[in-house]
Amino acid sequence: MTTENFSTRFQGLDSWPSLDILSAFYEGQLSAVAAVRPALPAIAAAAEEAAARLRQGGRLVYVGAGTSGRIGVQDGTELPPTFNWPDDKLIYLIAGGEGAIIRAVENAEDSIEEGTEGIRKAEIGPNDVVIGAAASGSTPFTIAALKEAGSRGAQTIGVSNNAGAPILEACSHPILAETGEEVIAGSTRMKAGTAQKVILNLLSSLIMVRLGRVYGGLMVDMRATNAKLRRRSEIMVSQITGCDDATAIEALGQADGDLKTAALIALGSQASDAQATLTRHGGNLREALAEIAKTKP
Repeated sequence: MTTENFSTRFQGLDSWPSLDILSAFYEGQLSAVAAVRPALPAIAAAAEEAAARLRQGGRLVYVGAGTSGRIGVQDGTELPPTFNWPDDKLIYLIAGGEGAIIRAVENAEDSIEEGTEGIRKAEIGPNDVVIGAAASGSTPFTIAALKEAGSRGAQTIGVSNNAGAPILEACSHPILAETGEEVIAGSTRMKAGTAQKVILNLLSSLIMVRLGRVYGGLMVDMRATNAKLRRRSEIMVSQITGCDDATAIEALGQADGDLKTAALIALGSQASDAQATLTRHGGNLREALAEIAKTKP
């Protein structure tokens, strides 16, 4: 496992000036991001299939141990406020349980039984998308969870930082970012962790785009839970429709804050008609706008 290798380049690291140490860390982070580029086709393919399954009511499931598990939780918890992804459509399976998110649990990642049982208890099925991440690619907990999920017909996505890792054989969609040896040997919270964060961010964001939760680079499904976000909603309605601020504010009021509905109202639809149009198009604003454009004289 190259992520565990020791580099002689950094054998005197602790005696270096602080700026030199930071420069080494920084270069490592840049190389971690660069390592993701070859994985873009695999990420795209995984996202396309995931969106198709999730449209059928499936759930996003993040599986991992230690750093990888925490990165998964971070990615998933940002989806509801950003894209209004339903909280009940998110599942986290962390080796050692929820407590392991903030405190390491010894030997938890070695439990095949816990990984398998977590999938069984969640009643994972064919519409679900299970994402497992492991820097080494050999974590028993994560591999067992992916295998069990795959046997139940779920889409399984495995993310690793080592070529030829078992996790890449245990899933339907392997995603590899070879980050190599760490500046601090074996500390995969660094380069490997950064690459995993980038991969999950790209993957989940593309899934949300494909599900129609983004329009023209705008977060049209976000939850406007504070004054800043409510103002952002007003601006977005204006950007989408070309209306003035007063019209956008009024439309959002009629739409109970729903940005997509408000955009259609701002263009002249009644609230009930706007909602019906969006429903016909599965919530896809671009398609709804196209329908309205066709019906206008």
